[in-house]
Amino acid sequence: MYREYFDLEELPFSIAPDPRYLFMSEQHREALAHLIYGFNGNGGFVLLTGEVGTGKTTVCRCFLEQIPKDSAIAFIINPKLTVDELLATICDEFGLQYPASNAGIKVLVDLINAHLLEVHAKGKRAVLIIDEAQNLSSDVLEQLRLLTNLETNHAKLLQIILLGQPELRDKLSKPELRQLSQRIIARYHLGPLSEKDVTAYIVHRLTVAGLKKRIRRQLFTGPAIRKLYKLSGGVPRLINVLCDRAMLGTFAQGRKEVGKSTLTKAAHEVFGNNGFNHPYQKTVVRLLMIITPLIVGAALMTTYYIQGGPNEPEHKAVDGAIAASATAPGYDNNKGPYRHDFIFPWLSADYYGDNIPGNMEPMEHTDKQLPILPGSQLPPEANPVSRYESATDVNKIQLPEGLK
Repeated sequence: MYREYFDLEELPFSIAPDPRYLFMSEQHREALAHLIYGFNGNGGFVLLTGEVGTGKTTVCRCFLEQIPKDSAIAFIINPKLTVDELLATICDEFGLQYPASNAGIKVLVDLINAHLLEVHAKGKRAVLIIDEAQNLSSDVLEQLRLLTNLETNHAKLLQIILLGQPELRDKLSKPELRQLSQRIIARYHLGPLSEKDVTAYIVHRLTVAGLKKRIRRQLFTGPAIRKLYKLSGGVPRLINVLCDRAMLGTFAQGRKEVGKSTLTKAAHEVFGNNGFNHPYQKTVVRLLMIITPLIVGAALMTTYYIQGGPNEPEHKAVDGAIAASATAPGYDNNKGPYRHDFIFPWLSADYYGDNIPGNMEPMEHTDKQLPILPGSQLPPEANPVSRYESATDVNKIQLPEGLK
């Protein structure tokens, strides 16, 4: 609907893998170079991986336009097949006829081998391209490896290109597929666009769509492009969807440029109410959900122990008993009792020996000095604080009349 409004020859942000719209970023140029190198090699596998929507299929379509037109091409886009179904599909793509009643593996492989020898005799190349290859089973991958055994004394007869998501790399790293992995002669991983590339990407697609040169760089404002990069993470397919919806919204508003607010509304329509739906933002949200409870828990535990922890009431009771004992006759307030988990109202040099703390002197008694240990017995006349078993018994302490 907005094509005529913006004076465009065609819609610029279709998600179809049209090679005319392929923006040659440094990464996409490198990916294309790997495919061409593999095609001109002596056979084996070429591996092109990338996240969803980064342009793998579009790069491959561009690759097909640059190889000789008489090349034998088999392009499989639905690889969820058994071994028999895969071989039958390859025969269909090469235009080979096979008996429906007797289409066993040997029959199909023989047909493919005969066709590849014929193609090679004519000086041509045969290429098998499998998209969404991360869905291939291990058995099918092994059969593909066996197809690369079809060769002459000088060259392989079949070149296989695998396009897939990052899971494909993980699958090919398994020990049972190491023989296939060793036959990969070129591999490349295609990542998202940078923020700088996003601007050039938009201008490129508007140019191909026929937008007038004087307004190509003015249609999307700077804040809108920065917002677009944050929302899409640089993934071309998400950029296309968001830009298409934003241009439709701009047309509905009767404006001539796509602003940040319009793009934000478009994101809510595309992604839902969250407006943040690409994999990188989901990962951040998951990490925050895990880390936040840990941080809160650590803060609570720190506060808990700084304030005294579970034994704070017992410590207060013990401190109260010490204060009470300090009023006993002859007690020197400047030489308060030494406390170490228990209250020792009278301490003697016999208890410490030669290791008396520097800030404490033993108290002098008129009759005799007694070594005081936790739980030890003192004569009633020398012990104004009765013996207790633990700090929880402090409330049961009986003080003499002179200390009350």
